[in-house]
Amino acid sequence: MDRASLVVMAAGMASRYGGNKQIEGMGPHGEILMEYSIHDAIRAGFTKVVFVIRPEMEARMREICAARLEGKIEIRYAFQDFSSIPAAYAVPPERVKPFGTVHAVLCARPQVEEPFAVINADDYYGVESFAQMYGFLTGLSGPRGAAMLGYRLKNTVSRHGTVTRGICRVADGKLAGVREVKKIRLLGDGHIVNETDPALPELLDPEAPVSMNFWGFSDEIFEPMDAAFRRFLEGIAPGDLTAEYLLPVFVDGMIRAGKLDVSVLRTDAIWFGVTYKEDRPAVVEALRKLHAEGVY
Repeated sequence: MDRASLVVMAAGMASRYGGNKQIEGMGPHGEILMEYSIHDAIRAGFTKVVFVIRPEMEARMREICAARLEGKIEIRYAFQDFSSIPAAYAVPPERVKPFGTVHAVLCARPQVEEPFAVINADDYYGVESFAQMYGFLTGLSGPRGAAMLGYRLKNTVSRHGTVTRGICRVADGKLAGVREVKKIRLLGDGHIVNETDPALPELLDPEAPVSMNFWGFSDEIFEPMDAAFRRFLEGIAPGDLTAEYLLPVFVDGMIRAGKLDVSVLRTDAIWFGVTYKEDRPAVVEALRKLHAEGVY
């Protein structure tokens, strides 16, 4: 099979950034970050892109796609809102935040009929990464196979605040487990720590492979993913308005259950992203250099 879809998760609230970073122009000609990923995906061979967005983003997304992507790749849209939550779970009326990246991928399910990759809209992953993932997906056979692009922790932190990363254990090129760490901070002396417990910060290995939410799956993953998401909803504590089910947590559970075999595609590709407003100037400059070098 030579068909593969790219699912772009663009519905996040971006609370730390303080704006709609998914559709904010950052390239020298006003390009948004996800345009670079889609351009690289097209070059690699991907045949479809599915944008997972909030309903209020639709008009702007269609405007961007009509101007720059029509005719280059098949385009579909999926909406991450509470209408897709199973009826058995009553969403608290006070809840605003989406239910996380597993929910985002499940929202794309009606639009995906082939192996697919998943990425964040606000990250730059590098040209080679899409070629690696496309090669994996087009050779995929069976529902147990999956892949993750592994980046070095030291290349994925921000100087302007904490970040969330999936820190991975790798054995013989396979993902043995992934731990979602929500408060990773780069210190002034260059050390990187986990501040989940501020009283006892954990020193982290800067070379550790981390997940940047660049995953590859068979479309047969949707069935167990949906079942796991329903179990997650059942376990949310009353009054918890921010609980999220994240892809690294789902993948780790599948690995532990012996139901998923995840290849780690190690890469030295350039990665950068925008978590805070203060990250933006560095991203703008990196994109300018890539254009000047003829990459785009």
